[in-house]
Amino acid sequence: MPTSLTAAVEHFPIAGAFTISRGSKTTASVVTCRITDGPLAGWGECVPYGRYGETIEQVVGDIELMRPLIESGLTREALQQAMKPGAARNAIDCALWDLEAKRSGRTVVSLAGIADPKPLTTAYTISLAEPDEMLARAAENAHRALLKIKVGTADDISRIRAVRRGAPQSRIILDANEGWTEDNLAIHFAACAENDIALVEQPLPAGRDEALAEIARPVPVCADESVHKTDDLAGLVGRYDAVNIKLDKTGGLTEALRMRSSAEALGLKIMVGCMVGSSLAMAPAVLVAQGADFVDLDGPLLLARDRQPGLRYEASLVFPPEASLWG
Repeated sequence: MPTSLTAAVEHFPIAGAFTISRGSKTTASVVTCRITDGPLAGWGECVPYGRYGETIEQVVGDIELMRPLIESGLTREALQQAMKPGAARNAIDCALWDLEAKRSGRTVVSLAGIADPKPLTTAYTISLAEPDEMLARAAENAHRALLKIKVGTADDISRIRAVRRGAPQSRIILDANEGWTEDNLAIHFAACAENDIALVEQPLPAGRDEALAEIARPVPVCADESVHKTDDLAGLVGRYDAVNIKLDKTGGLTEALRMRSSAEALGLKIMVGCMVGSSLAMAPAVLVAQGADFVDLDGPLLLARDRQPGLRYEASLVFPPEASLWG
């Protein structure tokens, strides 16, 4: 049978709502790509993101446009030039990795040269809300080793203090999602230092973050919206201390592994993050995240239901994927 490619849209209900500085949602809508070769099939999942101009319809269309090339034998390496970074390329790239593993009788771990992957401590995300509600949610999850707190308002000092009171022993990442300004950056950084915050993600808007090079950074600052691919890294030095690698930004596992290596060479700390998706989207990211400084792969924990089989989560740990899921 010839190689074939299909794309499908799936919807996973979120447990409650997921709220950041740009808005709130109650459903995770994902696109899956399946590439079959006779009895073998590889698949990957992506999450289109409106912040980057992506829609479900556009991403499905971009995947389907690649059908003739994929069915004619386009390689994973050639895919990197044939498509721009983003969600659509991520789904195809991860499906090709999965199919390559099945064709070879090996695992993606082996193909990528990743030594003995281990369970990782992942962050658990608490959505943006009023300080009292965020304190309560932090207290409910104070048993977790690492929390990621969504902020990004004109005055987050009360939120920072509230979550620290709620979870006094947890390491805490703050994610401002571009919601702070040059005018309130210093007071927010001071509150972060006062409350032993481990990392601040994307405090200023991408493209308007020059102030980060001019202000003292008492806590490490991580680029998210400001970094998508390897070629973006050099411009971050002096402004950021870490980079958040997400497969939906890089356009797949292939570029994510390249980007991680280049970021480490530049002396940047590594965070591996995710959109809100199922275990299929997290599975390749768990491999990129081996040995990373910060891991934020809690997407399935935020869903009311996940794929079956899914990734194994125990307390704050996420385990490498089994072949029955991906890879």
